[in-house]
Amino acid sequence: MKKSDFFYQLPEELIAQTPIEPRNASRLMTLSRGGGEVGHTIFNKLDTFLKAGDTLVLNNTRVLPARIFGTRTDTGAVVEFVLLKQKNTLVWECIAGPGKKAKTGTSFVFSDDLSAEVIDVLPDGNRVLEFTCNGEFFSVLDAVGQMPLPHYIKEKLQNKERYQTVYSKELGSAAAPTAGLHFTDKMLEELKEKGINIAYVTLHVGLGTFRPVKVDEITDHKMHSEHYFISHESAEIINNTKKNGGRVICVGTTSCRTLESAATKFGEIKECSDDTDIFIYPGYEFKVMDGLITNFHLPESTLIMLVSAFAGYENTMNAYKCAVKEKYRFFSFGDAMLIL
Repeated sequence: MKKSDFFYQLPEELIAQTPIEPRNASRLMTLSRGGGEVGHTIFNKLDTFLKAGDTLVLNNTRVLPARIFGTRTDTGAVVEFVLLKQKNTLVWECIAGPGKKAKTGTSFVFSDDLSAEVIDVLPDGNRVLEFTCNGEFFSVLDAVGQMPLPHYIKEKLQNKERYQTVYSKELGSAAAPTAGLHFTDKMLEELKEKGINIAYVTLHVGLGTFRPVKVDEITDHKMHSEHYFISHESAEIINNTKKNGGRVICVGTTSCRTLESAATKFGEIKECSDDTDIFIYPGYEFKVMDGLITNFHLPESTLIMLVSAFAGYENTMNAYKCAVKEKYRFFSFGDAMLIL
């Protein structure tokens, strides 16, 4: 298939700039995999589509406030860095902008408690920074850093926690698993009381999740690699759900990629820790997932390709046209879709 097959027209005003309050007041489109029927409701009505014995799989990764601004100690020029990958405690691979002002040996000050020196420039233009920190690194980063919001969000985020799920736990993501932003603690408790199982997995989302597909033939696209972890407890919940005839419903494409990666590599869901660059597009045969909760994704993105693989290409593109017509809110802070 061609990249252009996944294009749709999106008015800019439908790109959500701020999160809705309360979290679960967002709209929810329902989409049938079988007949392609579309329905409209509110996210807090999710329980009406679930049954006792179903399992929701949530990605409990936590986003790093990875966007920091450093002042060059020699010239005073300001450079933005986004932390990408931790090499060791105080050494990180980062994106730099403007990169020309971040040469090897250049020093930057971020606050009274945080400074760094560029110790390497990588072939792709990324920089490796060695930090000097007065205090525990992640505590200092939390005070200095900003959330690495996607480029299409122009509004300043007033509360950092609104770009975290209420169940975020494992620090390490460069972006939020945004389908999970719709849940509240109370809603999760109410779902458990109704017999819905909750299983947590971890996949640390990389900035590559926003990387556009640049090749015309989608099969030529190379996915970024991300690290995931599945606990013994979660593996048991998921396997028992399948064995007992329940449905495994992934909250977000990251949870989907985690389960499908493990099932592809190991032939089953089991306790594991691994890296994945799985690329799911139409023609893929799902091994574990029976349902998907997801937001509305960018045109021509790998994420809309994944949704098309699960819901069917025609069903997906028709649903997106409907979402535009009905003025749903799109992308990270936007509304959600339930596919069953």
